[in-house]
Amino acid sequence: MIFDSIRRADDGVSRVELANSTGLSPQTISNVVRRLLDNGFVREDRTVISGPGKPRTVLELEPDRLFAIGIHLDPGQISIVMVNLRGTVVGSRRFVERDIASPDETIAMMATAVEEMVKDSGHPREHIVGVGVAAPGPIDPSQGTIVNPPLMPGWREVEVVEPLSERLGLDVIIEKDSVASAIAEQWNGDEEEDRNFLSAYIGTGVGVGAVIGGEVIRGVSNNAGEIARVRVNRSGGTEEAGEATTFASAVSYEAVVARARELGVDVGGNSEGATMYERSQVLGSLIRQAKDGAEPAVALAKELNQHWIALVSELTNIFDVNKVFVGGPVWCELSELLHEDMEAALQDRFLMREVHDLEVITSSLGHNLGAIGGACAVLDAALSPKASALLLR
Repeated sequence: MIFDSIRRADDGVSRVELANSTGLSPQTISNVVRRLLDNGFVREDRTVISGPGKPRTVLELEPDRLFAIGIHLDPGQISIVMVNLRGTVVGSRRFVERDIASPDETIAMMATAVEEMVKDSGHPREHIVGVGVAAPGPIDPSQGTIVNPPLMPGWREVEVVEPLSERLGLDVIIEKDSVASAIAEQWNGDEEEDRNFLSAYIGTGVGVGAVIGGEVIRGVSNNAGEIARVRVNRSGGTEEAGEATTFASAVSYEAVVARARELGVDVGGNSEGATMYERSQVLGSLIRQAKDGAEPAVALAKELNQHWIALVSELTNIFDVNKVFVGGPVWCELSELLHEDMEAALQDRFLMREVHDLEVITSSLGHNLGAIGGACAVLDAALSPKASALLLR
């Protein structure tokens, strides 16, 4: 708890301030701070004078004392980052529209990319805490496996943690990508302000992570945020008269391609019976056409946005949050086109708007959101205080 308080203090914090904010005794603060100083996690930066008495020494984090690696496995891209103790990216690589049909080859490629990143960083290997893999759910963290992701055929019951750990000689964990996105926003946000928020992850798949009361909601099996079976209208609206379907059906590859053709969007020649790799290429093409301003593709993107809005608006009311972060690789590409519509609709449909404000924010973490979340999950597991661990037994 003391380390986390120092980590989150951008301008440093004194021992007296730590005692006041944590409720711990000055002696406990001194003992723990001395251990942190001895191990190089924090430094004494400067002294400040605030009223009578002895000047206070300001403690600051040594952010480059330890690092973590994050890998985001999305059907449309693989992102790999290295972050420091503040969750700040100090190195990154991104592989777009890569064929991931073979799990063994993909895992080998990720391991090689991590090895190269660690070597290029120049940091001692012993300063790497571990590797966090953010992947589409469902996952089984206890077995280190990706169970059966709907958008990744061929990845049923695939072990990820053990093969990567053996190749890299590092501790490896796995997180659901929507949960990882919430962890990333929490680590890079404001401790006091960002205690109740949603993180809408929009990539090849869509998921929603939640932080409530400062705690990441993971669920019994770490698969919280799965929204494929939520009922929405085919029109993407909220009117009860609309024809209902599941969210997964409304935004499926087949539905998107069919609607694209109706609107006159060029979907290429490999849309029927396409492989996972071919699908990622088609979706990438649709995104690029929308970004370039092609009217049919823009219309398609705006229709998809209505489905995303319908989903997220329901969850803002269920969880009564005051912030929504929207991110992920697809949203990152289309946010300039779609953010205004998303914000206006969420504000309009928020039932608590007369009680408190709702802030809708496009994530500042860009394409690396999932990978940053994977890396921060490693740091979070090792370094962040957990409410359950602080209970008296």
